[in-house]
Amino acid sequence: MMKKGYWFGIILFSLILLFLGIPPAPAQQMVKLGALQDLTGATSDVGKDEALGVKEAVQYYNDQGGINGKRIKLFQYDYGYRVPEAVTTYKRFRDYDKVVMVLGWGTGDTEALSPTINADKMPYLSSSFSGHLCDPKKTPYNFVYGTDYSTNARGAITYWFQEVWMKDPKWKAEREKGTKPRFLCFFMWASPYASAPIKAIKDQAKILGFEVGPDQDVSLTALDTKSQVLAAKNFGPHLIWHGNTTMSVSAALKDCQALGVNADHIINNWGFDENLPKLAGPAAEGAIGLAACAYFVEDFPAKAGKVVAYAKKVSPNVSMDTRLIRTVQGWCKVTLAVEAMKIADKAGKLNGPGIREAFENNLISLKEFGGQVMNYTPTDHRATSVVRVARIKGGKPVGVAELDMKAKYPGGWPSWLGW
Repeated sequence: MMKKGYWFGIILFSLILLFLGIPPAPAQQMVKLGALQDLTGATSDVGKDEALGVKEAVQYYNDQGGINGKRIKLFQYDYGYRVPEAVTTYKRFRDYDKVVMVLGWGTGDTEALSPTINADKMPYLSSSFSGHLCDPKKTPYNFVYGTDYSTNARGAITYWFQEVWMKDPKWKAEREKGTKPRFLCFFMWASPYASAPIKAIKDQAKILGFEVGPDQDVSLTALDTKSQVLAAKNFGPHLIWHGNTTMSVSAALKDCQALGVNADHIINNWGFDENLPKLAGPAAEGAIGLAACAYFVEDFPAKAGKVVAYAKKVSPNVSMDTRLIRTVQGWCKVTLAVEAMKIADKAGKLNGPGIREAFENNLISLKEFGGQVMNYTPTDHRATSVVRVARIKGGKPVGVAELDMKAKYPGGWPSWLGW
């Protein structure tokens, strides 16, 4: 127990300050930010690394003065990729933690929460890039921090058609015969994340003149996909889309190689990272993937002074060799949130409607992380129309192209909102 003299001294000092007209120093104001993460569930193979990036980025921005001098207090919780737990955690963010915005995670939980988010006017920046979340007439408080899944899918299949099917000697004989490229999809049918862009990519396949084959249902946690691969082999695909995360995608690539499926592969962004060639080995070589930002193994402006420096400072026991693009994505997510909150705070509107207004009326660049300039509007929350395409070359992901789908398809772009 502290001595009475200690407390008497504190009280006396405060009274002297008041007598002299010197107010006591105010407690530092805080901005509360919620972060929903998957550390133990079906997408934890990519979720753990993103959570590190979020934590490290928040520490960096606090060291830089937070939100215009207000310190960010991060509430970061694992929900195990379970929608009911996401709903419970969101209510905790709203009712107990009193956050001003939320950094969300999965497609299923983000879409399930969107009516509540709208009613609460809670800005929700998710790691789901589902195109279904990009129409502000339906989801005005949902935002994504990269190219949406559907635009990415359209861009990737267009890249393959133009740069691989039309040019690669591998397909020369098929082209000369006038064969239509055959295409099918591997994804978990029941997963809102994996199924989100399927309608869009099949539509783009038809625009390009593909023959579309039967979907193959592959679990997010699958380690053996031989039955699906054999079913696909009967169709004889030239191209396969993979919509799952890295672990099950690597299993499918290995099984395709082992069972003689001579197809090229396109992989959604959560299934394509530095771990893919480590897990799939030679079967991953040449695979096409999509990226929201720079890979950790690449050079980018913010790498040394921010991303790597704070990885070492905040998480010194985590090896740099295990880091992925997901760390960089965490930085993109936090950077975007911080910039919007700074703008809203400066305008005296650090609340849901004010943060939404900041997102919708300001360009926020993620170029230093290898991302794009985020350009939300009050009528369109697709962050960007630019698709960044990468390939596995020499056992590493390497950027190979960028396609602006709005510029490429000006007639189709407006009608694709919300797909």
